[in-house]
Amino acid sequence: MSHINVTINGRQYRMACEEGQEVRLLKLAENLQQRVESLRGKFGEIGDARLTVMAALTACDELVDASARIRSLEEEVEQLRNARTAATDRARATQTAVSNALNAAAERIERTTQVLNRTIGGGIAIG
Repeated sequence: MSHINVTINGRQYRMACEEGQEVRLLKLAENLQQRVESLRGKFGEIGDARLTVMAALTACDELVDASARIRSLEEEVEQLRNARTAATDRARATQTAVSNALNAAAERIERTTQVLNRTIGGGIAIG
């Protein structure tokens, strides 16, 4: 475990984090500090605790919206995957049908050619 100090709303907090996560934790604290400063700019001095809570609620609101958007996009991706699978299945079925039709046509042509060869071959006198 690593320990770092972060400053939020003029107060220092000693925080523990996993090794390698120090920079991320510092960036998160900086983001929260920026939110506090932004709210202070809008509302003035309304109390440290209230500013911190409002900043945290703002971050949570964005998180809830982002989570909902992620779920929506995941559902859309699943629908697109299902549509792709259905289209692939239709394409395979069409390919099989076309192949079968071409094979049947080739067989009919072959039979017709054999009949014509027998008919023409039997009716012509070679002399």
